[in-house]
Amino acid sequence: MEPAFWHKRWADNQIGFHQAQVNPYLQAHWPKLGLAPGSRVLVPLCGKSLDLAWLAGQGHRVLGVELSRRAVEGFFREHGLVPEVEQQGAFEVWRSGDVELWCGDFFALQAQDLKACAGLYDRAALIALPADMRARYMALLSTLLPSACQGVLVTLDYDQALLDGPPFSVADDEVRAGFAGWRVEWLEEREIIRESPKFEQAGVVSLVERVYLLGR
Repeated sequence: MEPAFWHKRWADNQIGFHQAQVNPYLQAHWPKLGLAPGSRVLVPLCGKSLDLAWLAGQGHRVLGVELSRRAVEGFFREHGLVPEVEQQGAFEVWRSGDVELWCGDFFALQAQDLKACAGLYDRAALIALPADMRARYMALLSTLLPSACQGVLVTLDYDQALLDGPPFSVADDEVRAGFAGWRVEWLEEREIIRESPKFEQAGVVSLVERVYLLGR
Protein backbone atom coordinates (compact mmCIF):
# COMPACT_ATOMS: atom_id res chain seq x y z
CA MET A 1 0.00 0.00 0.00
CA GLU A 2 1.24 3.49 -0.80
CA PRO A 3 1.70 5.87 2.18
CA ALA A 4 -0.93 8.19 0.67
CA PHE A 5 -3.56 5.47 1.16
CA TRP A 6 -3.04 5.36 4.92
CA HIS A 7 -2.68 9.11 5.29
CA LYS A 8 -6.06 9.52 3.60
CA ARG A 9 -7.66 6.84 5.79
CA TRP A 10 -6.57 8.71 8.90
CA ALA A 11 -7.47 12.12 7.46
CA ASP A 12 -10.98 10.85 6.60
CA ASN A 13 -11.28 9.04 9.95
CA GLN A 14 -11.78 5.74 8.09
CA ILE A 15 -10.14 3.75 10.86
CA GLY A 16 -12.40 0.77 11.41
CA PHE A 17 -9.26 -1.19 12.31
CA HIS A 18 -8.90 0.91 15.48
CA GLN A 19 -10.37 -0.97 18.45
CA ALA A 20 -12.14 0.87 21.26
CA GLN A 21 -10.79 -1.56 23.85
CA VAL A 22 -7.60 -3.46 24.61
CA ASN A 23 -7.39 -6.56 22.43
CA PRO A 24 -8.58 -9.62 24.39
CA TYR A 25 -6.08 -11.94 22.66
CA LEU A 26 -3.26 -9.69 23.86
CA GLN A 27 -4.52 -9.82 27.43
CA ALA A 28 -5.06 -13.59 27.33
CA HIS A 29 -1.82 -14.67 25.68
CA TRP A 30 0.85 -12.04 26.35
CA PRO A 31 1.71 -13.46 29.79
CA LYS A 32 2.75 -16.73 28.07
CA LEU A 33 5.87 -14.96 26.79
CA GLY A 34 7.19 -14.44 30.31
CA LEU A 35 9.03 -11.26 29.37
CA ALA A 36 10.90 -9.55 32.18
CA PRO A 37 9.73 -6.15 33.44
CA GLY A 38 11.40 -3.38 31.48
CA SER A 39 11.60 -5.47 28.28
CA ARG A 40 11.29 -3.46 25.08
CA VAL A 41 8.34 -4.41 22.86
CA LEU A 42 7.96 -3.58 19.17
CA VAL A 43 4.44 -2.78 17.90
CA PRO A 44 4.57 -2.27 14.11
CA LEU A 45 1.96 -0.13 12.29
CA CYS A 46 0.52 0.65 15.70
CA GLY A 47 -1.91 3.50 14.94
CA LYS A 48 -3.18 4.94 18.22
CA SER A 49 -3.99 1.54 19.67
CA LEU A 50 -5.00 1.21 23.32
CA ASP A 51 -2.80 -1.89 23.32
CA LEU A 52 0.24 0.38 23.51
CA ALA A 53 -0.83 1.78 26.87
CA TRP A 54 -1.75 -1.71 28.10
CA LEU A 55 1.71 -3.04 27.28
CA ALA A 56 3.32 -0.08 29.05
CA GLY A 57 1.07 -0.82 32.01
CA GLN A 58 2.56 -4.32 32.18
CA GLY A 59 5.96 -2.76 32.82
CA HIS A 60 7.28 -2.83 29.25
CA ARG A 61 9.07 -0.15 27.28
CA VAL A 62 6.96 0.17 24.15
CA LEU A 63 8.28 1.04 20.70
CA GLY A 64 5.43 1.68 18.29
CA VAL A 65 6.05 2.46 14.62
CA GLU A 66 3.37 4.35 12.71
CA LEU A 67 3.26 6.12 9.34
CA SER A 68 0.52 8.62 10.21
CA ARG A 69 1.44 11.64 12.31
CA ARG A 70 -2.27 12.16 12.96
CA ALA A 71 -2.43 8.74 14.61
CA VAL A 72 0.64 9.43 16.74
CA GLU A 73 -0.73 12.79 17.85
CA GLY A 74 -4.06 11.13 18.63
CA PHE A 75 -2.50 8.55 20.94
CA PHE A 76 -0.75 11.10 23.15
CA ARG A 77 -3.69 13.53 23.16
CA GLU A 78 -6.24 10.87 24.06
CA HIS A 79 -4.09 9.62 26.93
CA GLY A 80 -3.44 13.12 28.25
CA LEU A 81 0.31 12.86 27.64
CA VAL A 82 2.68 15.63 26.61
CA PRO A 83 5.47 13.97 24.61
CA GLU A 84 8.99 15.04 23.85
CA VAL A 85 9.51 15.06 20.07
CA GLU A 86 12.79 14.79 18.20
CA GLN A 87 14.05 13.74 14.79
CA GLN A 88 16.03 10.51 14.77
CA GLY A 89 17.22 9.49 11.33
CA ALA A 90 14.22 8.83 9.10
CA PHE A 91 11.78 9.01 12.03
CA GLU A 92 10.11 11.65 14.14
CA VAL A 93 10.24 10.13 17.62
CA TRP A 94 7.57 10.96 20.19
CA ARG A 95 8.29 9.93 23.81
CA SER A 96 6.40 9.99 27.08
CA GLY A 97 7.19 7.67 29.96
CA ASP A 98 7.56 4.10 28.73
CA VAL A 99 6.02 4.74 25.30
CA GLU A 100 7.94 5.80 22.18
CA LEU A 101 6.09 6.19 18.89
CA TRP A 102 8.28 6.46 15.82
CA CYS A 103 6.49 8.28 13.04
CA GLY A 104 7.73 7.17 9.64
CA ASP A 105 8.06 4.27 7.21
CA PHE A 106 8.47 0.92 8.97
CA PHE A 107 10.70 -0.31 6.16
CA ALA A 108 13.24 2.40 7.01
CA LEU A 109 14.09 0.74 10.34
CA GLN A 110 17.66 -0.39 10.92
CA ALA A 111 19.04 -3.21 13.08
CA GLN A 112 20.31 -0.77 15.73
CA ASP A 113 16.78 0.58 16.16
CA LEU A 114 15.44 -2.81 17.27
CA LYS A 115 18.48 -4.39 18.94
CA ALA A 116 16.94 -4.08 22.41
CA CYS A 117 13.52 -5.49 21.50
CA ALA A 118 12.64 -8.66 23.41
CA GLY A 119 8.98 -8.68 22.37
CA LEU A 120 6.83 -8.23 19.26
CA TYR A 121 3.09 -7.60 19.13
CA ASP A 122 1.31 -7.56 15.76
CA ARG A 123 -2.47 -7.34 15.67
CA ALA A 124 -2.98 -5.16 12.61
CA ALA A 125 0.33 -4.86 10.75
CA LEU A 126 0.72 -8.08 8.75
CA ILE A 127 -2.94 -8.09 7.69
CA ALA A 128 -2.69 -4.44 6.59
CA LEU A 129 -0.19 -5.29 3.85
CA PRO A 130 -0.65 -6.84 0.39
CA ALA A 131 1.22 -10.06 -0.37
CA ASP A 132 4.48 -8.60 -1.71
CA MET A 133 4.80 -6.20 1.23
CA ARG A 134 3.94 -8.95 3.72
CA ALA A 135 6.90 -10.98 2.49
CA ARG A 136 9.19 -7.94 2.87
CA TYR A 137 7.76 -7.19 6.30
CA MET A 138 8.33 -10.69 7.69
CA ALA A 139 11.80 -10.84 6.17
CA LEU A 140 12.66 -7.49 7.77
CA LEU A 141 11.49 -8.64 11.20
CA SER A 142 13.57 -11.78 10.85
CA THR A 143 16.61 -9.74 9.86
CA LEU A 144 16.37 -6.94 12.41
CA LEU A 145 14.94 -8.45 15.59
CA PRO A 146 17.30 -10.04 18.13
CA SER A 147 17.63 -13.81 18.22
CA ALA A 148 15.75 -14.22 21.53
CA CYS A 149 12.73 -12.13 20.53
CA GLN A 150 9.22 -13.52 21.18
CA GLY A 151 5.84 -12.23 20.14
CA VAL A 152 2.10 -12.53 19.65
CA LEU A 153 0.64 -12.33 16.14
CA VAL A 154 -3.05 -12.03 15.16
CA THR A 155 -4.20 -12.75 11.59
CA LEU A 156 -7.37 -13.05 9.53
CA ASP A 157 -8.08 -15.84 7.04
CA TYR A 158 -10.91 -15.63 4.47
CA ASP A 159 -11.62 -15.96 0.76
CA GLN A 160 -9.70 -13.00 -0.65
CA ALA A 161 -11.38 -13.43 -4.04
CA LEU A 162 -14.66 -12.22 -2.53
CA LEU A 163 -13.35 -9.06 -0.88
CA ASP A 164 -10.13 -7.17 -1.36
CA GLY A 165 -8.17 -5.90 1.63
CA PRO A 166 -7.13 -4.32 3.79
CA PRO A 167 -7.45 -6.18 6.03
CA PHE A 168 -5.90 -8.89 3.90
CA SER A 169 -6.26 -12.62 4.32
CA VAL A 170 -3.15 -14.38 5.60
CA ALA A 171 -3.28 -18.16 5.59
CA ASP A 172 -1.50 -20.36 8.11
CA ASP A 173 1.03 -21.64 5.58
CA GLU A 174 2.02 -18.07 4.66
CA VAL A 175 2.70 -17.25 8.30
CA ARG A 176 4.85 -20.34 8.75
CA ALA A 177 6.77 -19.74 5.52
CA GLY A 178 7.28 -16.04 6.26
CA PHE A 179 8.54 -16.76 9.76
CA ALA A 180 10.74 -19.69 8.74
CA GLY A 181 13.43 -20.02 11.37
CA TRP A 182 11.03 -18.92 14.10
CA ARG A 183 9.01 -21.14 16.39
CA VAL A 184 5.42 -20.60 15.24
CA GLU A 185 2.90 -21.93 17.78
CA TRP A 186 -0.84 -21.86 17.11
CA LEU A 187 -2.65 -20.56 20.19
CA GLU A 188 -6.29 -20.26 19.17
CA GLU A 189 -8.64 -19.40 16.35
CA ARG A 190 -12.18 -18.11 16.25
CA GLU A 191 -14.86 -17.83 13.56
CA ILE A 192 -16.02 -14.18 13.55
CA ILE A 193 -18.08 -13.91 10.37
CA ARG A 194 -21.30 -13.23 12.34
CA GLU A 195 -19.58 -10.21 13.90
CA SER A 196 -18.40 -8.84 10.54
CA PRO A 197 -21.26 -7.44 8.40
CA LYS A 198 -18.90 -5.97 5.80
CA PHE A 199 -17.60 -9.46 5.03
CA GLU A 200 -21.01 -11.10 5.15
CA GLN A 201 -22.41 -8.57 2.70
CA ALA A 202 -19.57 -9.40 0.31
CA GLY A 203 -20.54 -13.08 0.36
CA VAL A 204 -17.72 -14.25 2.64
CA VAL A 205 -18.94 -17.33 4.52
CA SER A 206 -15.96 -17.83 6.84
CA LEU A 207 -13.71 -15.29 8.53
CA VAL A 208 -11.22 -16.84 10.92
CA GLU A 209 -9.20 -14.85 13.42
CA ARG A 210 -6.05 -16.77 14.34
CA VAL A 211 -3.53 -16.14 17.10
CA TYR A 212 0.10 -17.29 17.17
CA LEU A 213 2.99 -17.23 19.58
CA LEU A 214 6.27 -16.48 17.79
CA GLY A 215 9.76 -17.23 19.07
CA ARG A 216 13.27 -17.19 17.65
